[in-house]
Amino acid sequence: MKKIPSFTVNHIDLNRGIYVSRQDNVGDLVVTTFDIRMKLPNREPVMNMAEIHTIEHLGATFLRNHPTEADNIVYFGPMGCRTGFYLIVKGDVSSKEIAPLVTECYDFMSNFEGDVPGASARDCGNYLDINLPMAKYESKLFLEQTLNHLTNENLVYPA
Repeated sequence: MKKIPSFTVNHIDLNRGIYVSRQDNVGDLVVTTFDIRMKLPNREPVMNMAEIHTIEHLGATFLRNHPTEADNIVYFGPMGCRTGFYLIVKGDVSSKEIAPLVTECYDFMSNFEGDVPGASARDCGNYLDINLPMAKYESKLFLEQTLNHLTNENLVYPA
Protein backbone atom coordinates (compact mmCIF):
# COMPACT_ATOMS: atom_id res chain seq x y z
CA MET A 1 0.00 0.00 0.00
CA LYS A 2 1.04 3.56 -0.61
CA LYS A 3 2.14 5.53 2.48
CA ILE A 4 -0.27 8.20 3.59
CA PRO A 5 1.25 11.72 3.72
CA SER A 6 1.56 11.88 7.52
CA PHE A 7 3.85 8.82 7.43
CA THR A 8 6.20 10.59 5.02
CA VAL A 9 7.03 13.38 7.52
CA ASN A 10 10.60 13.20 8.84
CA HIS A 11 9.86 12.47 12.50
CA ILE A 12 13.57 12.13 13.30
CA ASP A 13 14.17 15.86 12.77
CA LEU A 14 10.66 17.08 13.68
CA ASN A 15 10.58 19.82 16.33
CA ARG A 16 7.78 20.90 18.59
CA GLY A 17 5.57 23.33 16.68
CA ILE A 18 2.57 23.95 14.46
CA TYR A 19 2.68 22.46 10.97
CA VAL A 20 0.29 22.29 8.03
CA SER A 21 -0.25 18.53 7.87
CA ARG A 22 -2.53 18.61 4.84
CA GLN A 23 -5.12 20.61 2.95
CA ASP A 24 -8.20 19.04 1.44
CA ASN A 25 -10.95 20.27 -0.84
CA VAL A 26 -14.43 19.52 0.43
CA GLY A 27 -16.71 20.75 -2.31
CA ASP A 28 -15.82 24.42 -2.79
CA LEU A 29 -14.22 24.62 0.65
CA VAL A 30 -10.57 24.08 1.61
CA VAL A 31 -9.94 22.60 5.04
CA THR A 32 -6.50 22.74 6.63
CA THR A 33 -5.27 20.13 9.10
CA PHE A 34 -2.60 21.29 11.53
CA ASP A 35 -0.13 19.07 13.34
CA ILE A 36 0.29 20.67 16.78
CA ARG A 37 3.39 18.83 17.93
CA MET A 38 3.92 19.20 21.67
CA LYS A 39 6.62 16.54 22.10
CA LEU A 40 9.78 15.67 20.16
CA PRO A 41 8.84 12.38 18.46
CA ASN A 42 10.91 9.41 19.61
CA ARG A 43 13.21 11.69 21.63
CA GLU A 44 11.23 12.47 24.77
CA PRO A 45 8.45 10.80 26.75
CA VAL A 46 4.97 11.08 25.30
CA MET A 47 2.02 12.43 27.26
CA ASN A 48 -0.20 10.16 29.31
CA MET A 49 -3.80 9.62 28.28
CA ALA A 50 -5.35 11.51 31.22
CA GLU A 51 -3.67 14.81 30.34
CA ILE A 52 -4.27 14.26 26.63
CA HIS A 53 -7.94 13.66 27.35
CA THR A 54 -8.10 16.81 29.49
CA ILE A 55 -6.34 18.93 26.84
CA GLU A 56 -8.81 17.59 24.29
CA HIS A 57 -11.79 18.68 26.43
CA LEU A 58 -10.30 22.09 27.22
CA GLY A 59 -8.97 22.80 23.72
CA ALA A 60 -12.11 21.73 21.88
CA THR A 61 -14.31 23.75 24.25
CA PHE A 62 -12.12 26.85 23.97
CA LEU A 63 -11.82 26.71 20.18
CA ARG A 64 -15.50 25.97 19.52
CA ASN A 65 -16.48 28.90 21.74
CA HIS A 66 -13.89 31.36 20.46
CA PRO A 67 -15.52 34.76 19.83
CA THR A 68 -14.14 35.18 16.29
CA GLU A 69 -12.93 31.73 15.17
CA ALA A 70 -15.58 29.29 16.44
CA ASP A 71 -17.27 28.98 13.04
CA ASN A 72 -13.96 28.01 11.41
CA ILE A 73 -13.16 25.13 13.79
CA VAL A 74 -13.89 21.68 12.40
CA TYR A 75 -12.01 19.43 14.85
CA PHE A 76 -9.46 19.37 17.68
CA GLY A 77 -8.23 16.02 18.94
CA PRO A 78 -5.23 13.91 19.92
CA MET A 79 -2.69 12.04 17.81
CA GLY A 80 -2.51 8.33 18.43
CA CYS A 81 1.23 8.58 19.08
CA ARG A 82 0.51 10.89 22.06
CA THR A 83 2.95 13.59 20.93
CA GLY A 84 0.38 16.23 20.01
CA PHE A 85 -2.96 17.17 18.53
CA TYR A 86 -4.67 17.76 15.22
CA LEU A 87 -6.58 20.96 14.59
CA ILE A 88 -8.75 21.11 11.48
CA VAL A 89 -10.04 24.49 10.34
CA LYS A 90 -12.01 25.85 7.41
CA GLY A 91 -9.95 27.70 4.84
CA ASP A 92 -6.50 27.84 3.31
CA VAL A 93 -4.60 28.82 6.47
CA SER A 94 -0.86 28.80 7.14
CA SER A 95 0.93 27.77 10.32
CA LYS A 96 1.96 31.38 10.90
CA GLU A 97 -1.66 32.54 10.52
CA ILE A 98 -3.04 29.96 12.99
CA ALA A 99 -0.25 30.46 15.57
CA PRO A 100 -1.97 33.30 17.50
CA LEU A 101 -5.14 31.21 17.97
CA VAL A 102 -3.16 28.14 19.06
CA THR A 103 -1.12 30.28 21.46
CA GLU A 104 -4.31 31.78 22.90
CA CYS A 105 -5.75 28.27 23.34
CA TYR A 106 -2.66 26.96 25.15
CA ASP A 107 -2.55 30.05 27.36
CA PHE A 108 -6.19 29.39 28.28
CA MET A 109 -5.46 25.73 29.06
CA SER A 110 -2.34 26.44 31.09
CA ASN A 111 -4.30 28.82 33.33
CA PHE A 112 -7.62 26.96 33.48
CA GLU A 113 -9.29 26.69 36.88
CA GLY A 114 -12.50 24.89 37.74
CA ASP A 115 -14.31 21.82 36.49
CA VAL A 116 -13.10 20.40 33.20
CA PRO A 117 -15.88 20.90 30.62
CA GLY A 118 -17.67 17.67 29.78
CA ALA A 119 -15.98 15.67 32.55
CA SER A 120 -19.05 13.84 33.79
CA ALA A 121 -20.56 10.42 33.24
CA ARG A 122 -23.40 12.00 31.27
CA ASP A 123 -21.12 13.98 28.93
CA CYS A 124 -18.09 11.74 28.37
CA GLY A 125 -17.42 8.06 27.74
CA ASN A 126 -14.37 7.97 30.04
CA TYR A 127 -14.84 10.94 32.37
CA LEU A 128 -12.67 9.51 35.17
CA ASP A 129 -9.55 9.63 32.97
CA ILE A 130 -8.90 13.36 33.50
CA ASN A 131 -5.80 15.04 34.93
CA LEU A 132 -6.12 18.83 35.03
CA PRO A 133 -2.81 19.56 36.83
CA MET A 134 -0.82 17.61 34.23
CA ALA A 135 -2.81 19.10 31.35
CA LYS A 136 -2.01 22.56 32.66
CA TYR A 137 1.65 21.61 33.09
CA GLU A 138 1.97 20.22 29.55
CA SER A 139 0.12 23.20 28.07
CA LYS A 140 2.33 25.68 29.90
CA LEU A 141 5.49 23.80 28.93
CA PHE A 142 4.51 23.89 25.24
CA LEU A 143 3.53 27.53 25.50
CA GLU A 144 6.79 28.59 27.16
CA GLN A 145 9.20 26.32 25.26
CA THR A 146 7.68 26.60 21.81
CA LEU A 147 4.68 28.83 21.12
CA ASN A 148 6.22 31.94 22.67
CA HIS A 149 9.37 31.48 20.52
CA LEU A 150 8.16 30.24 17.12
CA THR A 151 10.60 30.20 14.19
CA ASN A 152 10.43 28.57 10.77
CA GLU A 153 11.81 25.38 12.36
CA ASN A 154 8.57 25.22 14.37
CA LEU A 155 6.27 26.13 11.46
CA VAL A 156 7.59 24.20 8.43
CA TYR A 157 8.09 20.43 8.30
CA PRO A 158 11.73 19.33 8.03
CA ALA A 159 12.84 17.89 4.69
